[in-house]
Amino acid sequence: MLQETDICCPYCGEIITLLIEPAEQDQQYTEDCQVCCQPIVILTRLLSGGETTVEARREDDA
Repeated sequence: MLQETDICCPYCGEIITLLIEPAEQDQQYTEDCQVCCQPIVILTRLLSGGETTVEARREDDA
């Protein structure tokens, strides 16, 4: 089941919505910003309570 998550683009500062698929393990992938088209590294982590956290980083910071 996909989950909508809002993040702030680390390049342009715009708020964008991502569809995240919660997983049993941590994930890392790259997705382009819908506003400025810069590559954002997305990190998802599953916490012990079942909640998923999402972190967005610049590609050159990853």
